[in-house]
Amino acid sequence: MMSFVAKFLRQYALVFAILLLWQLVVAIGILPDYLLPSPWQIIQALIDDAALLADHAKYTLITAFIGTTIGLLLAFVLSIVMDLSRNFRQSVYPLILLNQTIPTIAIAPLLVIWLGYGILPKVVLVVLSVFFPMTVSLLDGYRSVSTDELNLFRSMNASTYQTYRHLKIPAAMGYFFTGLKVALSYALISAVVAEWLGGYYGLGVYMTRVRKSYELDNMFAVIFLISFLTLLLIALVKWLQRRVLAYNYKE
Repeated sequence: MMSFVAKFLRQYALVFAILLLWQLVVAIGILPDYLLPSPWQIIQALIDDAALLADHAKYTLITAFIGTTIGLLLAFVLSIVMDLSRNFRQSVYPLILLNQTIPTIAIAPLLVIWLGYGILPKVVLVVLSVFFPMTVSLLDGYRSVSTDELNLFRSMNASTYQTYRHLKIPAAMGYFFTGLKVALSYALISAVVAEWLGGYYGLGVYMTRVRKSYELDNMFAVIFLISFLTLLLIALVKWLQRRVLAYNYKE
């Protein structure tokens, strides 16, 4: 337990130092708290609105989970097809890159106009944000397999399914978890961005409401909460990675 606490303090020492400096800057009046709330005020806002924030966070997390699940399924299918067909990969890869160059804030209003204010446009935006890093990561993982390993499977008359099941997918697992960490952070951010532009529930909707009343402490409270949830999800992925790749996992 003590080693875990010591490791945690080492990892986040700079974060704590910045928060302490931030608190001092506001406390001594260098910046007024109506322009930049102190970390303590933000924590108080989190506590005061904990129940409401939990309700909105639940909706955002559900949206992110659904979009990420669909994005992962699409990424698995698309990456395998791209790996099997060079012509298909060369045709589709530029489109995938082009999708990634378009800011989510530019796509979100169009999705709201086309699909309404429900959960569907939020899920679609999360899918668009997630499937790129996952597809690229999986494709790199498949292509990391050496020619000697492939030749060995061919000499044993392994089918395409057996090659992926026993060789390429296991080889891509490290790449998969690396991409998943990036994808999960994109998923939460994309869900919140979509909620800014319309909806009834979610952290983005909450941010829009408190912004209109200039409640900056509540605005920062949401930012803190989103950062915490993202770190929590990444920690969960690391935990899964340690168990799936226990034979060669390195922190």
